[in-house]
Amino acid sequence: MLKIGEAAAKTGLPVKTIRYYDDIGLLTPTVERSESGYRLFTPQVIDRLAFIKRAQSLGLRLEEVKEILSIHDRGLLPCKTVKSQIQDKITQITAQIEQLSTLRAELQTVLAHWEEQPAPELQEITICPNLEMFHELP
Repeated sequence: MLKIGEAAAKTGLPVKTIRYYDDIGLLTPTVERSESGYRLFTPQVIDRLAFIKRAQSLGLRLEEVKEILSIHDRGLLPCKTVKSQIQDKITQITAQIEQLSTLRAELQTVLAHWEEQPAPELQEITICPNLEMFHELP
């Protein structure tokens, strides 16, 4: 059995993070409590923490990771769920890229029409004429 500090050292994760993962149920089958209340982990916790870390690096939320681990803990292979979550993530990223492309085009339009010295009458009625010239209020 590993103490939490040992698990942290082997995974590179902060002790606080491992405690949090345990508190929200991500480490359930790999953790026990000693008589004095300390967390003790089976060696399998290292692989489980590595999986959580990798899933998060791919943009999966902890609730999605918990779903995957729950399937695994029932003795099933969660790859179908993982694939579906990754496909959803790609869809979300594609939408974000489209939104960012639209924003970039709008910013480029603002800069293309930028006036270092806007007309004096615009200076009196606007905060920054360069931003407000191409935007209509709702």
